Amino acid sequence: MTDDRENVEAKYQRLKAHLQGLGRVIVAFSGGVDSTLLLRVSRDVLGENVLAVSVVSETMPDRDREAAARFALEIGVPYMTVPTDELFHESFRTNPVDRCYYCKRLRFGHIVRIGAKKGVAHILDGENIDDLDDYRPGRRAARELGIISPLREAGFSKKEVRILARRLGLGVWNRPASACLASRIPHGMAITAERLRRIDCGEMFLRDAGISSEIRVRLIDDRSARIEIPTGDLDAIVREPFRSRVVAFFKDLGFRRIAVDLEGYRTGSLNPERSPDGVGEANASILADKGGMSL
Repeated sequence: MTDDRENVEAKYQRLKAHLQGLGRVIVAFSGGVDSTLLLRVSRDVLGENVLAVSVVSETMPDRDREAAARFALEIGVPYMTVPTDELFHESFRTNPVDRCYYCKRLRFGHIVRIGAKKGVAHILDGENIDDLDDYRPGRRAARELGIISPLREAGFSKKEVRILARRLGLGVWNRPASACLASRIPHGMAITAERLRRIDCGEMFLRDAGISSEIRVRLIDDRSARIEIPTGDLDAIVREPFRSRVVAFFKDLGFRRIAVDLEGYRTGSLNPERSPDGVGEANASILADKGGMSL
């Protein structure tokens, strides 16, 4: 544990030194633990020379947007939101395998233009070194637009981000990863506002019911959904009377087949390396439908 603390402290000092040399910055702020830590340290180092910008759209859960605004206000960082229109861009809406590239190109492009208007050359994001191991075509867009990733450059892993966030008293230190709602839709299935709404509603229902904060409602098709939660919560979701409540709620959303994935919650389960066809894991599921349960 001592080695972990010393390692994090060394990277913390490296991060602050890197930020000190940047002058004025804009932090692309989602409200997640990575960008929250980056914003806090940027504020500590650069003071008034920091602006937080959240790019908002129907792909971002409402509660994430609200959390981002609250935190920026709490620490006294100027904050602005920029609406985007990804759903009007065919390259995103058709949901190709490299969908994230087009989304990030659009989103970062908005922030870069804000920077140009305000005379701020340095745009920062919260990427850490663990992100290099996942399928993230959005990284190419960040490179093309000159986005800086100070946490990654300082060598922070996700675990180390959480350690430092906790040490600095950030309430989000143990917040689960929160991905764009479009990541719940299999590649090749069009992204629509209605599909995003149903996904968000399903996840909010389960989260508010206390099942878990780590939840993904992934579409199989418009009538079928696959729920991913930590394996430790599987028993709770299939136990009556809650199982019947889940079935009724999801049927009200228009689903007729509701599956709970026996592999449990995991990030990026629809990414190509992990699921070439986008729906393969649904075969290992508990199926809760028509008042019954089958495997």
